[in-house]
Amino acid sequence: MEVFMDWLNNNSDILSHYLIQGVIALVIFFIGIRVAKLTASLTEKAISKRKVDKAVGTFVSNIVYSIVFVATLLMALSQVGVETTSFIAILGAAGLAVGLALQGSLSNFASGVLIIILRPFKSGDYIDAAGQSGSVQRIEIFSTELLTPDNKVVIIPNSSIMSGAIVNYSREKTRRIDFVIGVGYDADLKQVKKVLEEVIEKEPRVLKSPACTIAVLALADSSVNFAVRPWVNTADYWPTYFDLLENIKLALDDAGINIPYPQMDVHLQKD
Repeated sequence: MEVFMDWLNNNSDILSHYLIQGVIALVIFFIGIRVAKLTASLTEKAISKRKVDKAVGTFVSNIVYSIVFVATLLMALSQVGVETTSFIAILGAAGLAVGLALQGSLSNFASGVLIIILRPFKSGDYIDAAGQSGSVQRIEIFSTELLTPDNKVVIIPNSSIMSGAIVNYSREKTRRIDFVIGVGYDADLKQVKKVLEEVIEKEPRVLKSPACTIAVLALADSSVNFAVRPWVNTADYWPTYFDLLENIKLALDDAGINIPYPQMDVHLQKD
């Protein structure tokens, strides 16, 4: 104990110096984190004021936060006497090794950059990508967040999105509804077409241009199939789809037009 106290007295100046430096490093680190968060928040707000897509602001703010955080960490290490030059070299070598081990993460980052540059979709768009469908909520550095119609959050790696087909349902202002309506072979085709036209004309959300297509699509096994293809505004797609389908069924019933369903006749032969 006495030896320890002697050592402590002899090295008190050095210990005090390192203690002060350590406290300063901690203060720099915690202040730096606050500055990183503040800078990222201000960056996102500044981008949003320029009426740029919200997803772009989120992506850029995440990168800004990462840069400020790394700079803060280097400053804190420098304060306690760590040679940042050699540390950066070691960090670079370690980064290369980690990069090889985390090729998937780097691929996600690169794909995120491509999403921001190419902009196949923006925040709020309803898309189908990587086997998932939903409204785009956020585009992060490594992943994209979708919100499904039944209020589930789906997080998809950016590389999975960019490696496959992307269907954007919201980019164009109008969409076409495709119905296939089957009627019996004994039905009057001219009457069927007239009934379908009346239903379409009564629906105010159906656009006059482009014109709706109503035509015989196929002579199927048990029905004559009509293609009914009206155009609507993208925002009205699903409400119009549901209402038209119901109204078509009711109108055909009122006109006495039969909608057949698959049937199978079984013939029994008795020996």
